Amino acid sequence: MDKPRILVTKAIPDAGMQRLQEVFDVSLGTKEGSLGHRELISLIPGFDALYCLLTDKIDSRVIEAGKRLKCISNMAVGFNNIDLEAASQRGIAVCNTPGVLTQTTADLTWALLMATARRIVESDRFLRAGKFQEWEPLLHLGQDVYGKTLGIIGMGRIGQAVARRAWGFNMRLIYFDPLAPDLSLPFPAEAMSLEELLKASDFISIHTPLTPQTLHLIGPRELNMMKSSAILINTSRGPVIDEEALTQALKKGVIAAAGLDVYEHEPELTPGLKDLENTVLLAHIGSASIETRSAMAVMAAENAIAIISGKQAISRVV
Repeated sequence: MDKPRILVTKAIPDAGMQRLQEVFDVSLGTKEGSLGHRELISLIPGFDALYCLLTDKIDSRVIEAGKRLKCISNMAVGFNNIDLEAASQRGIAVCNTPGVLTQTTADLTWALLMATARRIVESDRFLRAGKFQEWEPLLHLGQDVYGKTLGIIGMGRIGQAVARRAWGFNMRLIYFDPLAPDLSLPFPAEAMSLEELLKASDFISIHTPLTPQTLHLIGPRELNMMKSSAILINTSRGPVIDEEALTQALKKGVIAAAGLDVYEHEPELTPGLKDLENTVLLAHIGSASIETRSAMAVMAAENAIAIISGKQAISRVV
C-alpha cells in the first residue's frame, strides 16, 4: 500500500524528518529560502498533508488547491499564518506546537531584557571597534534589574515562565492579559489595566498572541504612558507593536530601550530601527535551541501522523 504524501515546506531538524519518513512519502519543498506562495499552490494538489512554518502563508487559495489535504501541521505555537475558517470549511485539521518552546522562549526573553538593561550589545560593538581605551565612570551606564517592576502583557505559558524567572531578581510582578483578565496564578502577581501597567513598569515584556484585539496593542498613546526609563521587550508577534511608533519613541527618548525578536513586517524592519543604539534586535530566535527546535519538529510530525492515521493529535487548533 502506498504511503500518504506530505509536503514539508522547508528543511526541519532531522528528528522530525526521520519521524515523518516512517509514515509518509515525504517531499521537501526547499532547502534554502522560502517556498513561494505560487509554488506552494502549484505543488499542494498532490499531497495528503502539509507540514509548514509560521513564515508560510496558508490562505484560502492554498487550502482550495489542496484537494487531498487532510492535515496542516504548523511547526509553531502561533497559527495566524493559516486561514482557519477556510480549513475548517474543508474539514482539514490544523495543528500547532504549543508548550514545547515555553522555557526556551522565556530564556531568550530574559537574554533580551538583560542585554538591553546593561547595554551588552552596544558595549560589545564599542570594544570591537577599538574605541575602548580605559575604564570610565560614565561609560555605557545601564539599569539595574534587581528589585525593579516587571510588567507582563499576556500571562499565558510563556508569560508565566518569564515571571517565574523574575523571582531570583526580587522583582515586583504586575500583569495585563487581554484574553484572560481574571487569572488564578500559582505565584504572587498583581493584575492591572494596560494603562496602569504601562505607567508602573520598569520593564515590559509582551507575550500575547496576535489577534484583531492585540494588533498594535502598543502604539503612540501607550508608548507615551511608559516611563522614560522603561525598556520594552517583545518575543511574541511583531504586529502587536506599532513599529513606526516604537522607532520614533526610541529616537526621541520617550522610552529608554527595546529588545525585539519579532517584527511588524518581518523580515523587513521599519526604516531607522536598526540604526538605533538603544535596541537589541534578534532574528526571530526565540525557540532556537537545538533541543527545542528538535522537539517542535517531532511534535509537528506526530500531529500530522495522528491526523492521517485517524487518531487524536497532540495539539489540534481546528
